[in-house]
Amino acid sequence: MSKLNPEQYERLRREAKSPYRGLRIFIYIAFAGSGFIGAVVFFTRLIAGNGDLESNLGNFALQIGVLALMLWLYRIDRSKKSK
Repeated sequence: MSKLNPEQYERLRREAKSPYRGLRIFIYIAFAGSGFIGAVVFFTRLIAGNGDLESNLGNFALQIGVLALMLWLYRIDRSKKSK
């Protein structure tokens, strides 16, 4: 006989199905925020013409890549939740 109410059982079942989902979502949001801030900084440096153009363009591309990766991973994680 289970001593859990149906809500607790459902929550535990969801957690067992996708462990650490909350932590993953937090990491996606934190890294996406970091990528966005970095992209803004390097974009303004590119516009202002400060520093080496090659270096700033490479760093800007890297930040956009981090942002895109985190958004893609978040979408994959979100689509698994609905299944």
